[in-house]
Amino acid sequence: MIVVNAVIESTEADIAAMKDAIQVMETASRAESGCNDYTFSVEVNNPNIIRVTEQWDTMAALNAHFAEPHMAVFQQAMAANPPKSVNATFYEASEVPGPGQ
Repeated sequence: MIVVNAVIESTEADIAAMKDAIQVMETASRAESGCNDYTFSVEVNNPNIIRVTEQWDTMAALNAHFAEPHMAVFQQAMAANPPKSVNATFYEASEVPGPGQ
């Protein structure tokens, strides 16, 4: 499994301006083959930070995601509302049982 953790530092106004693009990106990405989770969230204690958490079956599925039309639309929204910073980290992981499971 491929796990992506991304942090986007922006402003509340820019995040609000991107809300529609974020909703489309989340919904369309979740429908893609190989996507197990794709979630945007805004930090409770810092509303200028968006976190994106993704889970993909394979790196090939993630690479295919980058070529999807909704990715281009989201990138346009980001370009129109430039973030202060973007940091994405990619992990190859395997699921393990949690405590008590």
